Amino acid sequence: MPVARQLLGWIVLCASLIGCQPYPLAPADLVIINGKEPESLDPAIISGQADGRIVSALFEGLTRYNAETGLAEPSLAVSWEIDSTGTRYRFTLRKNLRWSDGSPLSAEDIAYSWRRVLEPATACDYASILYCIQNAEAFNRGEITDFNKVGIRANGPDELQVTLHKPTPFFLHICCYPALGTVPRSVIEEHGDRWLLQPDLPTSGSYQLQSWRLNDRIRLKRNDAYWDHAQTQSRIVDILPTNNPSTALNLYESGEVDVVWDKELIPTELVGILRQREDFHTADFFGTYFLRINTTKPPFSDPNVRLALAHAIDKDRLVDKITGADEPTASHLVPAGIPDYTSPKGLAYDPSKAQALLRKAGFPDGKGFPPIDYLFNSSKLHEQIAVEIQAMWQEHLGIRTQLRQLEWKSYFQDQGNINYDVSRSSWIGDYIAPESFLEVFTSVSGNNRTGWSDPAYDLLLKQSGMAPSTDERMALLKQAESMLINDAAPIIPLYFFVSMEYYDTNRVTGIHDNIRAEHPIRAIQRRNKSNSKKPVAAATQANGVSNP
Repeated sequence: MPVARQLLGWIVLCASLIGCQPYPLAPADLVIINGKEPESLDPAIISGQADGRIVSALFEGLTRYNAETGLAEPSLAVSWEIDSTGTRYRFTLRKNLRWSDGSPLSAEDIAYSWRRVLEPATACDYASILYCIQNAEAFNRGEITDFNKVGIRANGPDELQVTLHKPTPFFLHICCYPALGTVPRSVIEEHGDRWLLQPDLPTSGSYQLQSWRLNDRIRLKRNDAYWDHAQTQSRIVDILPTNNPSTALNLYESGEVDVVWDKELIPTELVGILRQREDFHTADFFGTYFLRINTTKPPFSDPNVRLALAHAIDKDRLVDKITGADEPTASHLVPAGIPDYTSPKGLAYDPSKAQALLRKAGFPDGKGFPPIDYLFNSSKLHEQIAVEIQAMWQEHLGIRTQLRQLEWKSYFQDQGNINYDVSRSSWIGDYIAPESFLEVFTSVSGNNRTGWSDPAYDLLLKQSGMAPSTDERMALLKQAESMLINDAAPIIPLYFFVSMEYYDTNRVTGIHDNIRAEHPIRAIQRRNKSNSKKPVAAATQANGVSNP
């Protein structure tokens, strides 16, 4: 199981630190604060955006995100052909593709990487993104064991053929996703769970992993065997982990850091002031902040209870009082900006309706209702939102809420195990289509994490993929979203994200606004490379991880 592999990896990595001698690190060409410490750098195991940014730099797929638009563009595949049914793709790979160690990279490597995502034993949370492929779902669910029946086939070293069971208009965007990065089969088969810890780890992306220092930095070095290495702007990149907004701001202000990504690393009390600065950047972002509800546990298994909780939240108050970045409030899940799609109107703030629904569920004025276990991860923003919602549910429904704050790994584990009543959540679209959000809550999705499933909802998603026209497809998706947010309500959308980042355009180039906030590391560089930072504090060499 992935969790077991992660724990083993951490144990081995930590053990390798004991008794090692420090060595100085030369300054990097670019330093980025990327958020929390990655859970893993294995494409098949990662679950968060911060992990995905690094993984995308190390392991690349058939397509990649364009640095300016955030849309799919050719990568390991130089071109492709799609048949008249829209279900058969024939990808032609670039000539003479190489791993970072110089060995040939072929279509078989890509097929292996996709198979690994689908293997039931991998338990990849994102395996369902490949369910559009013929027999991929059946293989992932263990219903068939012969991978030859799955619509993924290498036709020689330079061609990959993919057969879908239904037309999927956004399939090329799926191919960009970090989980589908091409990984080194020989190293994985030889070293198993320890493959990421091997020195000179072969990578398929624009960078190699030079070192990974827990709670210090991940150092990347340019992969000179990468097909587009001439356009990889920075030779050495340091990725620093922190969850502390004050630490991030101080490091940036002192000149130790070039770029700070993510709203969670912006001090909420300073947002109003920081927004006036030229080096503080905001833009519409393809993500939603929402609450998950454990639908497997009474009384939350009653839709009336879930609807009551939703109607009792004043979302305008959350945005005006806490978030401070003029985020649009959300009554639906899917953000605006998708061509041809308009979400249904969702549930409004209505305390009277909330009280009526709670009475209908058998809890007039909250009498007899058990305290709500509200789960969130360590962050001042999440805590402030939790406290405000706690007050609203007490005021309008007479329900007590117990707040449970955990650090990221424990939080994510409890949410994955549905060990909560209500959990703060967010989702960032993987591709610009409604399915990127709506498929999360199908019964087969590893990212559902609510316990809710409905065959009628699953059917609408399947039917939409077979719709003969864009209008019919979007109508079915709109119906599915309405079922999710207005009828079943296993989630409560709160607001849509805006991206927030620090970087000085006089100092850093290669970052462009796009709705997905895709900023490939390969495209970013410090303008004045002679303006080196202070030498990096001494670090400790990790055997099998650092390659100075």
